[in-house]
Order: sequence, then C-alpha cells, then structure tokens
Amino acid sequence: MAKPILLSVDDDSDVLRAIERDLRSKYGAEYRVIGSVSPEGALTLLKQLKVRNDSVALLLADQRMPHMDGVAFLQEGMRIFPEAKRALLTAYADTNAAISAINQANINYFFLKPWDPPTEHLYPQLDDLLDDWRASYRPTFEGIRVLGTRWSPRSYELRDFLARNRVPYQWVDVELSANDPETKRLLEALGTEASSLPVVLFPDGTRLLESIPAEVAQRVGLRTRAQTSFYDLAIVGGGPAGLAAAVYGASEGLHTVMIEREAPGGQAGMSSRIENYLGFPMGLSGGDLARRAVVQAQRFGVEILSPQEAVGVRTEGSYRFIKLADSNEISCHALMIATGVQWRRLKAPGIDRLQGAGIYYGGGATEALSCKGEIIYVIGGANSAGQAAMNFAKYADRVVIVVRGGSLSSTMSQYLIDQIKETPNIQLWPHASVSEAHGEAHLEELSVLCSDTNKVERVPASAMFIFIGALPRTDWLENVVERDERGFILTGPDLIRDGQRPKGWALDRDPFLLETNVPGLFAVGDVRHGSVKRVASGVGEGSVAVQFIHQYLSKV
Repeated sequence: MAKPILLSVDDDSDVLRAIERDLRSKYGAEYRVIGSVSPEGALTLLKQLKVRNDSVALLLADQRMPHMDGVAFLQEGMRIFPEAKRALLTAYADTNAAISAINQANINYFFLKPWDPPTEHLYPQLDDLLDDWRASYRPTFEGIRVLGTRWSPRSYELRDFLARNRVPYQWVDVELSANDPETKRLLEALGTEASSLPVVLFPDGTRLLESIPAEVAQRVGLRTRAQTSFYDLAIVGGGPAGLAAAVYGASEGLHTVMIEREAPGGQAGMSSRIENYLGFPMGLSGGDLARRAVVQAQRFGVEILSPQEAVGVRTEGSYRFIKLADSNEISCHALMIATGVQWRRLKAPGIDRLQGAGIYYGGGATEALSCKGEIIYVIGGANSAGQAAMNFAKYADRVVIVVRGGSLSSTMSQYLIDQIKETPNIQLWPHASVSEAHGEAHLEELSVLCSDTNKVERVPASAMFIFIGALPRTDWLENVVERDERGFILTGPDLIRDGQRPKGWALDRDPFLLETNVPGLFAVGDVRHGSVKRVASGVGEGSVAVQFIHQYLSKV
C-alpha cells in the first residue's frame, strides 16, 4: 500500500531541507515526505497526486513566500485535498497573521521558526494532527481507474476488455458522478484532458486519453508478441476447447502458444453462471472457469498472446505459418483452430447505431450493476440467454426474455427454465421479435412485433442483450480449409465423400477425427461442423485432439 504524503513548501531551500529531514526522521516509516521550493510547483504536484489517487495527510507551508503566501497556498491545496491537515511555518513577527489565518482559513496549526528541538516544538503537535487525520483515513484504490460514461460504446468496450482479461480497475462514470466532490476534484486536476474520454489513469500517474483496448493491453503487460518464431503446437482461440488443448499439449511436452483475439475464456468466459459443468455442483462463472484454465495453462508453460488476432494461414511443407494482425508471423508443425463462434447480428433499425449504448451482444457482465432498478430485455432462448437473465434479475427491476417461439423448452436446459419460472421479476414474452430500437444518445424504447397478433408494441427499455444464435468467423481461412455453407470447418469423416479423401490430401491415411483437409491442421469446439455447443464438449474435443496431434507429429 502506498504511504500517505507529507508535503512541505518553503522558498528557502535550507529551511526546506531542515523540515524534510525532521519529518523523515520521525514519520518516514509511515509517510512519504515530499518538498517544494515554490507554492506554484507544489500546487502542480498536488494535482498530479490527485490524478495518481495518492493520499495527502499534511500540507506544511511557510507563510512568507513570493507570489503566493502560505495561507493562500493552503487554501488552494485544501480545494484539491480537503481532508489533509494544514499548518503554517511562521516567524515570531507573523504570529498575529497566523492566528488570523487559523480563524479565517481553517488552518489547523502554526509552528514558529526555528522549531528546535523538534521533540518539543514540532512532533507533539504533528502527532495530534496526524492521529486525527488517520482516524478518518480510508485507503484509496491503487489500481487502474477508467473515466468515461455509461452510454459510450468506447467506454463499454474498454471496461468489457479489462473485465474479461481479469485486470482489476475502478470505473468512474463522470456523468453519474458529476455531483460527487471527489470526482469534481479529479476532473479539475486533469484539466482539458478530462474531455478526452475514455481516460485510463495508472497508479504511477501516467494516463491514456481516448483509450482503446490495444493500448491498455500493452500498458498493463498483456503479451501480444511471441517469444519465439516456431512452436510444436499453435492454437488459435482461447475458449474452453483451446484452453484444454493448451493444457494437455503443454503438459505432454509440446512447445505451445495460444492466440486469443479478445480474452481467454471465449463466449463461455462471459457466462454469469455455468451450473451443469462436471465437478462443480454449486456451479461456477465463466470467468472463474477461464481464470483457472489460464493459470493451469501458464503453469505448464503455455505462451498466451492476447489480445492478438490471426488473420491468415499458409502451409509450406510440414510447416504451418500464421499471419498475425500486427503483420508478424509465427510457424508451427501442428495448428489448431478453436475460434468458436460470434453472436449473430440482429437486423433491425437502430440496433447498429445504439450498439454499446444500451444494446449489447452477449452477457454484458460489466453492465449488470448499472441495471439496478431498470427494465432490460434479453433476446434469445438458449442457455446463454437464460444464464444472463438470471444474473440481471439480481439487479434489474424487471427482465423480459423475448423469444420467437412459444416457449423455452426446445432451446434451453430444464434447470434454467425451472429457475426462471421461480424468479418473480423475469417475464417471458413468446411469439415476439424486436423490430426497431429507439433513442438518441442511448437506448430508450423498443418496438416489439407480436407474431400471433401481427401488432407492434412500443415499450420502454434501458438495455437490451442479444443472444440469437452464433456463426463462426472463418473467412480468414478461405481457400485453406474446407467449410460448410455456414462457415463451420469440416473435419475427419465429414471430409470423406463417396469414399474419396479431400482434394489435395497426400498422406496414406484418412484425416484424423478432428483434422481438417490440411494435414496437421485441426479444428475443435464450436467452430467445427457438427460439434455439440457445450463447454464440456469443447473441453473434451480440445483434449482429445492432442492425442491425434502427437500421432501426426510422430510422422513429421
């Protein structure tokens, strides 16, 4: 924990050194002592400390200084750190002014120069002041702080990125907190930079303006560049299937790298609660599952590049080359595609315009707390929609699940259906679909088409979360691997047509169960044609594929 600060100001450098020496001698173990030879410089320093979220316990200033006397400085400093104790250093001739300052400017004490010996004329009084300060002291948050607004798509993207990558941060909504005195002081300390939202403040005082996830990733130490250029196994995608393959591959001696576009965990990592995963009778969140898997993979030496995106693949003999979004390239003997799927887009007027400003694809875990007392809509009837609805129901006044069908029985697990029925503030709206979203700066209303009456009903809505099925993102693999009409990757027996192996297949064997039409290039999880869209099946495929990879590598 960072030490609170004792700040002394005196234009006489000899006096300043003396007061700093005595302060450090007595209080250096518990406080950080800082000095300034000018009140103007000290005020600039106080603004920097405010941005860093440091705590200031004491402001000690000489009364007679050019341009700004001690009383004026302490009054200005009080506006930045109102809880700090304030004291003057005065000559004997200035005692009347000091007493007047105590009465008029809320100054806590004055000390006469010289203060020798400090054990009699300095420390006892400061002990009282600092004891009083500590009685109401609450340590400040020491991590990353993000300043933005709830309805800003860029702010949402940044918060979602940090949350999914398990980077601790404090969110400051500058609109919601506009009347909060501490937020006002922070914005004043930032000056004109406060308008460049979202702003990310780091504990060392540095900041990023109009921040984007890639910039923050580099700053917090997430790895986006590979340590070497060649690996035994490269895995593209960090969902359950990719993480399982990484753990099994690395634990069995394969030099393994995993490339993840957003955050390890994939869509499963965004699930608020997974209750049917084997071995966790009380359930666990997708974030917890992802965190455990990442720690396990790193323990076995897996190199994780995130956020990083694979944008192309080429083969050259027994080598497979992956082109990354930053134009770098890594090579491997065995390549696994585990990129999962992306939410299918909802096509209706207003949806794209308000995305990130009340309309979200997926779980929106970072938005749950913001929905307190509001009416929100969940679009879709699969397990992911049910899990999200149960999570939002803890905070929202009402959660409405909108589905095209007449019930949830054909698309959702029974345990979730039962939980939803038992949750009084969740309402099911069957035979319905969203036809339009309304709002200027953020979502305010929805138009919902009722298919059984063919009427459109316009309803108030604070937020809408969309779970209407998913499609793979495999365009970057075009002309490399064979895919079905929807873009899912064909593997194993699905590649055999009329008893014939895939075109261009040169090996004297059929493709392995999870192998594509390119030898040594495998596909697992939701991105694979015919896969079971469940976390457990993805983990199973990722682990099983490693056995085929060993067989493939033994012949390379």
